Amino acid sequence: MERIWLVLGSLSGGTAVGLSALRAHALPQRLDAAALAMVDSALTMQGWHALALLAAALIAARTRIAHGAGACFAAGLILFCGAVYATAFAGLRLGPVAPLGGALLMAGWLLLAIAGLARWRGA
Repeated sequence: MERIWLVLGSLSGGTAVGLSALRAHALPQRLDAAALAMVDSALTMQGWHALALLAAALIAARTRIAHGAGACFAAGLILFCGAVYATAFAGLRLGPVAPLGGALLMAGWLLLAIAGLARWRGA
């Protein structure tokens, strides 16, 4: 199962690099400053949480709690970044989807910390 987090983290990181290139070279002519700031926020979250998925993959073989962290990171990325990108690119307002995604991302970090403590304590 840890392969899933490794693959998703790698795909998320690669997609973030591609979207960063798009942001730098094509979007300034197409989006206003507010939309560009939203894209920047989503790219930052996507990049950091791609790494978090890789961390979950590394310790998932040692503790099942890391699988919960990976699931939260994956779902949070889709919901948070997806909602922010939808707003920036298409003007779509998806209600509480971005905050729910953000809460999942925070839960993922908490679970990753618990997984680290569980592993550290020998569990």
